[in-house]
Amino acid sequence: MTSSPVPVLDLARLDAGDDAAEGFRNDLRRATHEVGFFSLVGHGIPADLQERLLQTSRAFFALPEDAKLEIENLRSPHFHGYARLGGELTKGRVDWREQIDIGPGRIAPERHPQDPAYLALEGPNQWPSALPQLREVVEEWTQVLTVIARRLLTAWAESLGSDPARLLDLFEDAATWLKIVRYPGVPDTAPSRQGVGSHKDPGMLTLLWIEPGAAGLQVEYEGAWHDIPPVDGALIVNIGELLEWATDGYLRATVHRVIAPEQGSERISVPFFFNPALAAQVPPLEIAPEYRARARGIEQVSDNVIRGTYGENLLKSRVRAHPDVAAIHHPELLTAGT
Repeated sequence: MTSSPVPVLDLARLDAGDDAAEGFRNDLRRATHEVGFFSLVGHGIPADLQERLLQTSRAFFALPEDAKLEIENLRSPHFHGYARLGGELTKGRVDWREQIDIGPGRIAPERHPQDPAYLALEGPNQWPSALPQLREVVEEWTQVLTVIARRLLTAWAESLGSDPARLLDLFEDAATWLKIVRYPGVPDTAPSRQGVGSHKDPGMLTLLWIEPGAAGLQVEYEGAWHDIPPVDGALIVNIGELLEWATDGYLRATVHRVIAPEQGSERISVPFFFNPALAAQVPPLEIAPEYRARARGIEQVSDNVIRGTYGENLLKSRVRAHPDVAAIHHPELLTAGT
């Protein structure tokens, strides 16, 4: 394991004058062209909101089992709700974590045979009756991080010589997705320390909050795994497959994984996925010729074909991660090889 290649960027530079803002945009472009990840400070998230998020998350996972299973994702045809420990897979292997999946929380549309299969992902969330404050803190967190995400997308487009509206117009009906995750310590006798197996994110942009001082996230870079060291108060930001798609690989979604903590410890993690509408077809961005010349093309592999429609890209991820949910509510998706 070598030192981390993941840089630390300061979002406050966007408000520190033209030269500082231009420097931030250049650093942002380089970080996501070269590595695909960076730690973000200066984001302005109130400390009390971060503390409420952490304490409310811990309070949920401390609930009795039956209170958590009240919102188990097996009850949801939309893949929303609680997944018990070992209830998610990456590449067919069990991830050592328990979590809640939370979407935009919209009314499920009436579906017809000719409709795209990804409409199954649209629907209401499940909230635990024993912890009503969870919904309040999640909705506040979503509002704050949406503002940060839109600022980053604007800065990316400008750094590439592209019109920000080409990206931002896709998010008028944003299909955000949020997870609240607890990684318990792995028993010494466990055959694997896989908290989450190696993968790319299927959407546009991920903003990850981790409880202070917690490690375990690793990024693959130049053929080796690198720890992303914790930075006090920082978000960890990475691009997803759709930004790789939009830039023809100039920006590259990067493979990453999580190593579960050792026995006797735990780790709370809250990734927020800022993504366009399910039906959004992400267009190729018009980027400056010097960057277009260095675009590497979209990295397609046989077991993970990147698709430009967000709903299609997300659906393949959800079905692979939770085949038990698909088997109950959408068995046709398993037989279709989604």
